[in-house]
Amino acid sequence: MILKHVGSPSLLLATTDVSPVLEHNAAGRSPFLLTSDHYGRLIPGSLGDLGLPDSELVRHIAWDIGIAGVAAQLADRLDAHLIAQRYSRLVIDCNRPPHVAGSIPLISEATTVPGNEGLSREDAEMRRTQIFDPYHRRIDEVIDQRLHQGMPTVLLSLHSFTPVYAGIARPWHIGTLYHRDRVLPPLLLRHLRRDDDLVVGDNEPYAVGDETDYTIPVHGEMRGLLNSGIEIRQDLISDQAGETTWANRLARILAEIETTLRAEQLI
Repeated sequence: MILKHVGSPSLLLATTDVSPVLEHNAAGRSPFLLTSDHYGRLIPGSLGDLGLPDSELVRHIAWDIGIAGVAAQLADRLDAHLIAQRYSRLVIDCNRPPHVAGSIPLISEATTVPGNEGLSREDAEMRRTQIFDPYHRRIDEVIDQRLHQGMPTVLLSLHSFTPVYAGIARPWHIGTLYHRDRVLPPLLLRHLRRDDDLVVGDNEPYAVGDETDYTIPVHGEMRGLLNSGIEIRQDLISDQAGETTWANRLARILAEIETTLRAEQLI
């Protein structure tokens, strides 16, 4: 294990580190704007491996397993713009308000993160300004551009979840996550539940809240956009075949929902 400490804010992301923001199909014309807060599991070179073995850095505590493949394929099928975040949620969680304890986790599930212990305020601020802020600033910029161009925008935040948490099996194959939107989540639930083979969660395995989430409350609700989170169980998208199956399923459902939203003049 390699654990490094950063001495200067300018050294968190070196020239050898990639940008935190990944964009796919940026010219897409779909009304759906896709985001993926836990798309990647990179760690800035200056932080080493945060004191963790590789076996921990490939687990769900580091990223949303399988969602990268689903998100990219879904963007292609819908002709949608995808904005994703490349760095591990263990460095800073880009779906947590920066002021909450879980923003830079000291413990994730049962795993202690040595590289997050004893962080100074400056260290934490560096992670926010160089990873969290650019990602969310880009989402804001794209929404502004779309509004200026008169493009309808429906925000979908894509995630995946573990089949078992704290020893308890999770029965859902997919869930919708929402808070204040009463338009898009019911449509998603209705379409998903047409498949009798699916166990569909209604605000399961998580519910969205202002203190536990960032992307939907800030970019969806505060901007007045139709919005929903989507969580897919990781064992269903742990290989390319599963990613493709779910991208195809969601593309079909979202195309049908787009037709409904346009017919009802909601977009």
